[in-house]
Amino acid sequence: MSAGQTSADEVKRAADAIVAAYGAHRTDDYFRCFHPDATFVFYTSPERLTSRAAFREEWERWMKEDGFRVLECTSSDQLVQEFGEIAVFSHSVRTVTRFNSGDETSFERETIVLQRQPDGAWLAVHEHLSPDFGHDQD
Repeated sequence: MSAGQTSADEVKRAADAIVAAYGAHRTDDYFRCFHPDATFVFYTSPERLTSRAAFREEWERWMKEDGFRVLECTSSDQLVQEFGEIAVFSHSVRTVTRFNSGDETSFERETIVLQRQPDGAWLAVHEHLSPDFGHDQD
């Protein structure tokens, strides 16, 4: 950590990297932000994904079968909570995705749990996504 920087700043930077990579559909960069044993709970998936590899497999299936591509993702209402070597990042996201059926805009709330790694980097170890009913869904 450099002078004047807090671990909350590092967590926010790690979360911003996740959002930026996702929003630009930079698949490899996106998945590098997650620990290999990370878990994922998405309201759009019928079951919990129990590893980064399992999510990557699902992602690849979405691209192949559904024409899935992320066009943009913006984050707002961000909150970082620190608990030692664990941090919880929650925010609201607006995402534009493309599918074979056309473009879709979604408004969701997301919680990402990050863990400081031995090298000091913060990696996501859990992601939970839910619809944001405070916004009209397109």
